[in-house]
Amino acid sequence: MGLFRRLTGTRHPEAGVAPLAAAELRTALLALNGPDVPYRVRNALPKEKADLVAEWRLLEPATGVSFARKQVERTIRTRMRLVPDKHEVRTLDEQWEVTRIGDPPGLTTSRTYGRGPATTVHREWTYEKGADGRRHKVETFHFDSRDMKNPLRNAVLGGGWTWRGVLFKW
Repeated sequence: MGLFRRLTGTRHPEAGVAPLAAAELRTALLALNGPDVPYRVRNALPKEKADLVAEWRLLEPATGVSFARKQVERTIRTRMRLVPDKHEVRTLDEQWEVTRIGDPPGLTTSRTYGRGPATTVHREWTYEKGADGRRHKVETFHFDSRDMKNPLRNAVLGGGWTWRGVLFKW
């Protein structure tokens, strides 16, 4: 795999997989929605310049107390443009992060925005006393952007289309 393809996350379908029609692929991507998934796949708005958008909004658990209390809100979005004549889905990843402080969190202390292929993993643990009387590390929060991106990419590849990440130009 070339460096550029690795940077963009471009993947090609297995040889011999017949490509679905664009409408069938769109249906397959929209079918990823459900009560057990934390993200939503929807038709894109005109201003998003895409055909479909997968979006995951989450609020991380607050940490600290009183004025030092901090809470982070994240939005991960993958815009998808279907290119039927090439049987490829061009994707652009975007990520927003807003940090708020206070109790209740209200004052915004920072905002960040990122664009381009990215994997975000965030985990938090606490120590709890186990049945054996010893302290054990217990995961209290888990977020991995691949939990959204992998099913999207697998649906595209399974439909015989190329998943093409975009770095700069949309």
